[in-house]
Amino acid sequence: MNTPLDAWGSWLKGSLWAYPALEAVHITGIALLFGSLVVFELRMLGAARTLPAEALARLALPVSVGGFALAATSGLMLFAADAFDLLANPAFRIKMVLLVLAGLNAAAFHACDGLRCDGAARTVQLVSSIVLWLGIIVAGRMIAYV
Repeated sequence: MNTPLDAWGSWLKGSLWAYPALEAVHITGIALLFGSLVVFELRMLGAARTLPAEALARLALPVSVGGFALAATSGLMLFAADAFDLLANPAFRIKMVLLVLAGLNAAAFHACDGLRCDGAARTVQLVSSIVLWLGIIVAGRMIAYV
């Protein structure tokens, strides 16, 4: 039985340029997300104290959200082309678990208004975010090798 996803997967895998182009879009989204997150989180951890945190947040948050939207959309398109193999891949499953944890961590940070929260909990959230996103990047890269 041929479904639209089967047709999409066949076209994407059979195209000389489509899969690499979509991967490039995915990586661009990840770079925008992770780059802006790291800059903001390092500032919140005490680096570059002369930069106003609220102004940096106004810049970094839209870039992070845009990067996430780009990475998520392209990631879903890549997933749709090879869903069964990816679901069986341990690195992919680890990436998805880390992605859920990163989302929960971000929600907790924003729930306590991270710009105004202080103390050990905020530090744990900020460091956890960096570690989780590094884990997501590494797990994503390992998908091809597991």
